[in-house]
Amino acid sequence: AGKAFRKFLPLFDRVLVERCAAETVTKGGIMIPEKSQGKVLQATVVAVGSGARGKNGEIQPVSVKVGEKVLLPEYGGTKIVLEDKDYYLFRDGDILGKYLD
Repeated sequence: AGKAFRKFLPLFDRVLVERCAAETVTKGGIMIPEKSQGKVLQATVVAVGSGARGKNGEIQPVSVKVGEKVLLPEYGGTKIVLEDKDYYLFRDGDILGKYLD
């Protein structure tokens, strides 16, 4: 998975994420039809920009790190396809939170 990110570097306060796979089977083993699966709002951070420039010109670093699991808003983000896989680009401020281990 690491190869694709040498090909794409987010700028400023943008964060590139890979959505977690949708649940396709219930706990009881029943297949869920694709349109009923709902949007997956969990994602893994795969690349981050260097941060946004603050009012005084200093760089405000992005608040998430590569490898962290984050919660995305239901809408928004820009879809990017790298090596036949879908990734999404969000602004740091659009990410709702991160999951702690």
